[in-house]
Amino acid sequence: MTSATRKRPRIGDVVEISTPRGFAYAHFTHKHDVPPRFGALLRIVPGFYDARPSAFADLVALRPLFMAFFPLGAACNRGLVTIAANEAVPSHASNFPTFRSGVRGPDGRVKTWWLWDGTKQWRAGALTTEMRSLPILATWNDTLLVERIVSGWHSEDVT
Repeated sequence: MTSATRKRPRIGDVVEISTPRGFAYAHFTHKHDVPPRFGALLRIVPGFYDARPSAFADLVALRPLFMAFFPLGAACNRGLVTIAANEAVPSHASNFPTFRSGVRGPDGRVKTWWLWDGTKQWRAGALTTEMRSLPILATWNDTLLVERIVSGWHSEDVT
């Protein structure tokens, strides 16, 4: 069975996402299955394509636009995304990332941020410059994922 016909995702899968600007790609690098389960972690890679590239190794080595948890198995089963290939997770992306989250106050801004490493969470307070680049802890549906890819969204935009 080729990657393109396989419906059950595996770590390393390169996922093809159809957008109004062309095909976008994501690399499935981690699965979080410890309660609370967030599921498949995708690294969204830069660029839009009119046709599927013939190789993905260089693409998945790039710095991602952002990372997001996504219900990948369900999206594959429903035909919302396609498994295009499988590539090894680059060494620089092999460790589970630290995420940030916060609760917004009445003014809409986050006053206190929290960090999470996949198992434990701790209060970070105000964000440092380095913390601004951490991904946002959330699980996104296909509509939000495509919207954020097309808009060029970055986690650094969330303050």
